[in-house]
Amino acid sequence: MAVFEPTWLVTNIFSLTPASLKQQGIKAVLTDLDNTLMAWDHPEGTAKLTRWLSDLKKGGIQVVVVSNNNANRIHKAMAKLQVAYVARALKPLPLGITKARKELDLKRSEVVMVGDQLLTDIWAGNLAGVRTILTQPLVESDAWNTRINRFFEGFVFKALAKKRQLNYQEDIHGHHQK
Repeated sequence: MAVFEPTWLVTNIFSLTPASLKQQGIKAVLTDLDNTLMAWDHPEGTAKLTRWLSDLKKGGIQVVVVSNNNANRIHKAMAKLQVAYVARALKPLPLGITKARKELDLKRSEVVMVGDQLLTDIWAGNLAGVRTILTQPLVESDAWNTRINRFFEGFVFKALAKKRQLNYQEDIHGHHQK
C-alpha cells in the first residue's frame, strides 16, 4: 500500500505557498490538471488559479502540468496562463513526471507531484521517487473515466486510513505526513 501513500494531504493546491514549498526544498510543482488545478468541466480556469500561479512564479517556484489528457486539451487550458505541460503522461507510470523533472533539470527531492487521485497522481509520483501531495477534488463530479478510478480508490483510501491517520491540512506545514 505504500506506493499509494501521499507524503502530504492538502485541502487544495491553492493553499500551497512559495514559502512552505521552499521550506521543503521544493523548486517545482508538477500538477495534475482536472479537478486539481481546475475543475474538469470548466477548462478556462479561475482568477484564483491565475493569482496562485503568479504568486508561485514570483516566489521562484516553477509549475508544470503533468496530465493524461491530450496535448490539445491541455494547451487550450494552459496557453493563456503560460504554464508548461507534459501531455499523455501515462500515469500511473512515472514517465511523464520523470520527463518533466528532467526537463527542469531538478533532483527528485526538488519537485513534488500534486493531484486529486491516489491511483494515478500519487502512485505515479511515488514510482518516480518524488514527494506527493493528495488534494481534495475541486468539484464533486468527475468525467466518466475518473468515476471508475474513484470507485477503486475508495478501497485503497480505507486501507491506508487503517495504517495511518489521513487528514487533509491547509498547507504542508513543514512536516511530512508519512
